[in-house]
Amino acid sequence: MSGQNGTVVWTPYTIPFRYCNNDICAFERSFYPYRIDLAPNAAFAALFGLSLLGFVGVYAYTRRGAMFLLAMALGLVSEILGYAGRIMSWQNQWTENGFLMQICCLTIGPAFLAAGIYLCIRRIVFAFGPENSRIPPKFYTRIFIPCDIVSLILQAAGGGLAASAFHSGELTTTGDNIMIAGLAFQVFTLLAFMILCGDFLANTLRRHRALGAAAWDQDPAVVAIRGSWMFRGFLAALALSTVCVFWRSVFRVAELSHGWTSDLMGRQDLFVGFEGVMITVAVWALNLFHPSLCLGDLMDRKVGDDFVGGGKDVGRRDVDGARFEISSSTKPGTAVSSANASDVERGQ
Repeated sequence: MSGQNGTVVWTPYTIPFRYCNNDICAFERSFYPYRIDLAPNAAFAALFGLSLLGFVGVYAYTRRGAMFLLAMALGLVSEILGYAGRIMSWQNQWTENGFLMQICCLTIGPAFLAAGIYLCIRRIVFAFGPENSRIPPKFYTRIFIPCDIVSLILQAAGGGLAASAFHSGELTTTGDNIMIAGLAFQVFTLLAFMILCGDFLANTLRRHRALGAAAWDQDPAVVAIRGSWMFRGFLAALALSTVCVFWRSVFRVAELSHGWTSDLMGRQDLFVGFEGVMITVAVWALNLFHPSLCLGDLMDRKVGDDFVGGGKDVGRRDVDGARFEISSSTKPGTAVSSANASDVERGQ
């Protein structure tokens, strides 16, 4: 039972909070309102460790997707440290270091994973043809990566302020609000990203029904990649990862918004399901259908004004493929590539 001034009543003595441990004080009055279950936390730490090794191994094998690896590695390291903090807290739920470690690391980790997802969509747009996208492919990263960085800064700053205030025995309200703002901005960014991806899908399918194969990039190498089962699996995996990170972010906003002593904060089962399971599914989906394996050379291929590799002819073909014009026969927001439009006019 809890006494006044941060003490815990344990009949027949009153024990200061700093002297409590799992053996002599009720865990409901610790940093956590429940007894931490070791099994899921250890399992998540192990799964994230294996996932990290998988991403590093694929990069060592393919030498593709260095930025994708960096984003996923930072996210996974954060997750591993966060669950290490929860394991420390399992040993003693009154340990401040473990509690602060898991709060800060598990809060910011998915922001790095979201950055990895944003890096992939540009390659998918290239695979089907930039003319199917409402915005140029380069703007997917130029818009969403900076938004993700803002979200990350807010979450990290808020977590740092809250941890400092907590350590000093002061109110953590300011840090909590900044952290919630960062999470809410991450939810908004992910939602906008999913809406834009849905628009790209709808536009791609609509143009394919109208123009047939001419609606999509007909580069033989791209056609081969697009027709593989691994590419189709990657599309499903990326969609699943996006939904999982989004679901988790919505849960954390709701959890933190109700305060540290809310009923939602006391639900370990929801934390395991909506935090641990969601992020585990998100990263392992991309482990199984890794973009460097599923996209091949398209993973590091640049198109348009900053293309590299493949020789002069390939570069010119890429530039031509990236150049598009509005067609009077399509709806606003759609486009037809110059090369494909001429083929259609010839009846090809």
